[in-house]
Amino acid sequence: MKRVITYGTFDLLHYGHISLLSRAKSLGDYLIVALSTDEFNLNNKNKSCYFDYDKRKQLVEAIRFVDLVIPETCWEQKNTDIQRYDIDTFVMGDDWQGKFDWLGAEGCEVVYLARTPEVSSSQIKKDLNSQQL
Repeated sequence: MKRVITYGTFDLLHYGHISLLSRAKSLGDYLIVALSTDEFNLNNKNKSCYFDYDKRKQLVEAIRFVDLVIPETCWEQKNTDIQRYDIDTFVMGDDWQGKFDWLGAEGCEVVYLARTPEVSSSQIKKDLNSQQL
């Protein structure tokens, strides 16, 4: 069985997220999503979420491409996750291009997938904020 892992916040879930998860799943048989916790987002990524971790987890678990959702609590856990879950392929959006190439030394393939260019959670938030003025 080929195992794939990806990481993200997945706040304001949209079709770009679904596309990324579908393409990630197509690279293997079992897809694990490491979902950033609220604390990790706030303290390390300097962003707050509209939906809390439990709600985001419920949404991501409902997606048919996803087999398991685990919490992402720190940047350093990627090494541990690759070993713990016997990961074959590590997947991220291409906005992270080159940032995780070093994980190849952990024995897994590193793949960067193109983002859906016309949609992002950040843009959705900006659009909604500008409509409230």
